[in-house]
Amino acid sequence: MTTTPPPAPGFLQRLHSGEPTLMLTLRTARTADVVHIAASSGHHSVMVDLEHSTMSTDTAAHLCAVAGGLGLTALVRVPEREYGMIGRLLDGGAHGVIAPRIETAEEARRIVGACRFPPRGQRSQTNMLPQLGMRPTPAARMNPAIDATTVVQILLETPEGVANADAIAALDGVDMLALGANDFTAELGVPGRYDDPRVRQAVWELAEACRRHGKLMVLGGIGDQKLMADLVPLGVCPLRITGTDTAFLFEAATVHAGRALDALRPPTSSLS
Repeated sequence: MTTTPPPAPGFLQRLHSGEPTLMLTLRTARTADVVHIAASSGHHSVMVDLEHSTMSTDTAAHLCAVAGGLGLTALVRVPEREYGMIGRLLDGGAHGVIAPRIETAEEARRIVGACRFPPRGQRSQTNMLPQLGMRPTPAARMNPAIDATTVVQILLETPEGVANADAIAALDGVDMLALGANDFTAELGVPGRYDDPRVRQAVWELAEACRRHGKLMVLGGIGDQKLMADLVPLGVCPLRITGTDTAFLFEAATVHAGRALDALRPPTSSLS
């Protein structure tokens, strides 16, 4: 019986080929419904955010497994320095991780080590994964297949991290570098000032590092589409986070509350 391959290689391939790719961030929702909504609304991937939520590892893995069954790529943003949970998330169905606030090549190497099987890393051996339909699979077949489809994104959010971008991009096992503009501008002392020239310089430095080493560069945290349009040509890949489930819920609740209040107000009489 053939095994359906995980969706991650298609995810990376479509980005390398320049195809627009949409990602929905999951922070509030805890059920499979939100993953189905992501799929039916045209998203290609989801990012389960464990850095900024109280979601359990078990719930995160469940959402990832559901995403895989629907053909979506599921990445998990893990809490800072939480190397131990990475293997459990990957074993539970995640197709990759986003590691926040990485500042050195050594920190990035630890993330790679937790994500890749030996000899490329130190991921603990298993033989049954949701990505392979939970079919027992010999390590000789499973390890290279899963390693090839596990996405490792390194999130740089500080000037030190940006300064070390080239060394991080050069690491075997790193697939993507991302600039977290929110934290980066806060670190610069200008929170939310995405038009600061140092942001543009950081985008350029990450993009150049990625070009040199054949990696993908992601830009996150900037909602201003005009500013994004100015930065994308520097070498930003076509991965766009459309928003978070929390923000979408707030936006929809605000709109519907306004409509309900409008409907309850007495009609304004016109004077003839």
